[in-house]
Amino acid sequence: MAQNLVTTSKNMYGTPGGLIDMPTAEMAHDGELSSTVSHFGGTSKTTLTFQITPRLTGSFRYSALNEYRPGRGGPNPYPNGTYYDRSFDLRYQLLTEGQYRPGVAVGLRDFIGTGLYGSEYVVATKSIGDRLRLTGGVGWGRLGSFNSFATTGTRPTGVIGSGGLPTTDRWFRGPVAGFGGISYQATDRLSFKAEYSSDAYLEERGGGQDPGSNMFQRKSPWNFGLDYQVSRSVNVGAYYLYGSEVGLSVTVALDPKSSPVPGGADTAPLPVAMRPRFSASDLGWKTQPGAEDSLRAQVAETLAGEGLILEGIRLEGTRAHVLLRNTRYDVEAQAVGRAARVLSRTLPPSVETFTIGQTFNGMPTGAVTMTRSDVERLENAPATDMFERVTFGGDAGAWAGMAPEGGSYPRFEWSLGPYAKLSVFDPDNPVKADIGARLSADYHVAPGWVLSGSVSAKMVGNLDDPPSGRSGAGPGTLPKVRSNARLYSMGNDPRIDHLTLARYGRLGEDWYSRVTFGYLEQMYAGISGEVLWKPVDSKLALGAELNYVAQRDFDQLFGVQNYTVATGHVSAYYDFGGGYHGQMDMGRYLAGDWGATVALDREFDNGWRVGAYVTKTNVSSAAFGEGSFDKGIRITVPLSWATGTATRRKNDIVIQSLTRDGGARLNVDGRLYEAVRDAHKPQMAKTWGKFWR
Repeated sequence: MAQNLVTTSKNMYGTPGGLIDMPTAEMAHDGELSSTVSHFGGTSKTTLTFQITPRLTGSFRYSALNEYRPGRGGPNPYPNGTYYDRSFDLRYQLLTEGQYRPGVAVGLRDFIGTGLYGSEYVVATKSIGDRLRLTGGVGWGRLGSFNSFATTGTRPTGVIGSGGLPTTDRWFRGPVAGFGGISYQATDRLSFKAEYSSDAYLEERGGGQDPGSNMFQRKSPWNFGLDYQVSRSVNVGAYYLYGSEVGLSVTVALDPKSSPVPGGADTAPLPVAMRPRFSASDLGWKTQPGAEDSLRAQVAETLAGEGLILEGIRLEGTRAHVLLRNTRYDVEAQAVGRAARVLSRTLPPSVETFTIGQTFNGMPTGAVTMTRSDVERLENAPATDMFERVTFGGDAGAWAGMAPEGGSYPRFEWSLGPYAKLSVFDPDNPVKADIGARLSADYHVAPGWVLSGSVSAKMVGNLDDPPSGRSGAGPGTLPKVRSNARLYSMGNDPRIDHLTLARYGRLGEDWYSRVTFGYLEQMYAGISGEVLWKPVDSKLALGAELNYVAQRDFDQLFGVQNYTVATGHVSAYYDFGGGYHGQMDMGRYLAGDWGATVALDREFDNGWRVGAYVTKTNVSSAAFGEGSFDKGIRITVPLSWATGTATRRKNDIVIQSLTRDGGARLNVDGRLYEAVRDAHKPQMAKTWGKFWR
């Protein structure tokens, strides 16, 4: 029994498995994120797969079929002769492998989409020794299309028009056929495999609705191949399929839990300074002229060396309140730990209690209180020992009236660099992009007040290419609130990405607020207000946002069009534990439609996040257009994971099947929840292991 059927191999559909075109009951390593590109018989598939839990796998696939004609005769109706298709898969391992029991999995392939690859299966896999695995299963849909031996009712046929809806009327219905295979791990890197396929490939080989399709000849149900593990992250495969075709695949896999730089490359922190014995009762420094000013300067200078900016400090005889701006560490626990070390080296021995607060755009977000004695005593103990001794607080009142540290405000920050905008999965042009330069600046007027702006100029790109019929905006029954995005990319003249004045503040112990006014994003200008309730030790947060906006002119300068809308949402956020986080937003969207967005993310301690969202409003599927409703995948990649060096920079990737007008939400920088939660107990508990780093 080999690690409960864990595998690094992927099949032609990009899902974990030791076979070629058929599924198995094997799973990838928990949390693995992989991308597979495969090709055979005129079809190329690009699949993104995530091991959501140890037993649940999800996949999103984008396929390109050359000379495919779904249900049509005559010439190929698609630009460049290629049909593009999107599909989603889910698979769950019902039974893990035992000494005599095989692992068993049930799967849905293309269960939300056009149904081109629609199929369901139940499959069992058993290890024999360390190198051999046997698989057998039964399938429906495409996996029941060759040499079927039974039926479970009538299955609707044909490709679904606009796709995007669960094909529940087809699941586990229709002819049933068997499939199976064997895989042998010859060496640590090389494996061989053979399988019997139950997919007749009716659509691609001319046996389906369109007798004109003839993408390849299926001469045999037997497939043979080999996989080679090039490195920890790269796997390649070569196959001989269906007695007539050669297939190839390449997989790149990442483990978000493991950094490419083990242990990190940060500089070592300052050691904790131990106080001389019997010095804790010496308060003589309080009576020395200029002593407090000197201490403030010393604390600020030493913190700056650690990438921490002193925003404010209040010193008492035995207690210090220190308010920080973290410019370096993407893990707040690490920032607090470094600050505690600095305070142990710079403050007088009588200061026994440290309260270290964090800020976001000058607004206090949370604080950690600890004793200096614990810092001294537990420096070399496990971080969990320190966690049990600290307390977390919102401390809204503790910072009230604290004067900003000299030089903190006003403050000007700017950056100049390249940018890239990417659009994928257009049915007629799968990849479009713009590349240019962007100048950004922030002027922090006073604590909580930020004037922000950004100007960009496109150098090259094709985001402004006109859409064809299939990728157009649909019937046009909704206001064009997002589907005209290409018009904002026309030309190479400089344009204002955003120009805003924002005010952040505390309304009470557990309450936070934001008001943003100006040119809020690429397409909309107006005013946005938000309030958030988030107790410092709670996994639950509630928020509300209200916006009144006008659509901007296409040149993205100072003019606006005559479309205005009031939009807003009430939101609930909840940390389920185990790295899973949920969010629900209910309200009115930019097109005036009402509905809700539900999102679920898996979050890793190092900042990685992989999740998905679904938005359903009172817009019908027909009015929405292709895709039926808005949905997508979102991935956050922290730069510190790749470099091993602490940085707050990260890349946010959103994969949407199409850009439509239904369910479209305003994009506003500086929304409160993500900024506030990082400084609160539930989130800091996950990353407290870096407190002493």
